[in-house]
Amino acid sequence: MFTSKKHPSVPDHFETERLLIRAPQPGDGKAINDAVRESIDELRPWMPWASAVPSLAESETWARESALRFRNREDLPLLVFRKSDMLYIGGSGMHNIAWDVPRFEIGYWLRTSMTGQGYMTEAVNGITALAFNQLDAVRVEIRCDARNHKSAAVALRCGFTLEATLRKDSRAPDGRLRDSLVFAKLREDLETDDAQSSQPIL
Repeated sequence: MFTSKKHPSVPDHFETERLLIRAPQPGDGKAINDAVRESIDELRPWMPWASAVPSLAESETWARESALRFRNREDLPLLVFRKSDMLYIGGSGMHNIAWDVPRFEIGYWLRTSMTGQGYMTEAVNGITALAFNQLDAVRVEIRCDARNHKSAAVALRCGFTLEATLRKDSRAPDGRLRDSLVFAKLREDLETDDAQSSQPIL
């Protein structure tokens, strides 16, 4: 568990029913690269970093730099593994952090062969619980391209409320102007959110 004078303790790993979710580490590049290569066609329309297949060295550099960002609380990237065989199944994390609120934005992507099994819904529920229960979050957001229906469906299944559609607020990886959906969950929403009854196992 990493600690800081400025920010609350942030566990570097936790578990849900089927998943181990942890901070990146040196040596994770191979697992990440394999998953990105498998999923590149599905990732390319939504993720700016997926415009080209990364090299193994690039994936390892990302893992090492992300581990440092996590340690310094600049960002909280997380890797998602299936506990049954420790297969790396996707990436998530808490980004665009405002520690003075505190507010977090959850991002995520899932390995192509792992879709349709509820893994990312489980991961997002676990990360959301961590944000509210361990990091004292007041607000947690999820943002996605309005055309990314699968990503939006995860947010809705996790009990997030669609607050806004930001029209033509950014450009998609293909250069087209896109609308962004903003989903949010507030601390006061937890009383009616059954998903928060399942605590992450620290």
